Amino acid sequence: GASTGGTRALKYILDGLPDKIPPVLIVQHIPAEFSRAFAERLNESSSFEVREAIDGDRVIPNQILVAPGGKQMKFINKGSIMKVEINDDAPVNRFQPSVDYLFDSVTKSTYDKNIVAAIFTGMGRDGASGMLRIKQIKQATTIAQDEKSSVVFGMPKEAIKLGCVDHIVPLEEAARSLMN
Repeated sequence: GASTGGTRALKYILDGLPDKIPPVLIVQHIPAEFSRAFAERLNESSSFEVREAIDGDRVIPNQILVAPGGKQMKFINKGSIMKVEINDDAPVNRFQPSVDYLFDSVTKSTYDKNIVAAIFTGMGRDGASGMLRIKQIKQATTIAQDEKSSVVFGMPKEAIKLGCVDHIVPLEEAARSLMN
């Protein structure tokens, strides 16, 4: 999850990922008219697929799904089949898409393997409460961007204050930390 400064931070992180990656879901606070172009721009420099999520998309390795602006993205699974649901549910923390909304959907799923929740630069506290719940319920690994490399330290700071962050990393180490 990311907000202010996140478009640049996410591009930097994705550029540092290896060619083969686990499934990734991104919530970037972004208006509806920009989310598709943002995903396409990320896809241009990636060796894996990056695109704006569509309702019913499968969550698979070597693919990154970006939540559409103005919509909510929910993670769902039935057995080994993992998908996203894109819907018009109400804003959470005033955001649509919301990081807390996505994280909370993971806590309600039956999926329990190798979950990593990360919060990067951004204003406000979206994602902090969801990260705490995902840490408590799923025992996920949690990552937050450090203050020095954040454009705005709001979202990571709020998660850190809740005591649910395993690793506080500078942007330069985020890709490696996510893969570890």
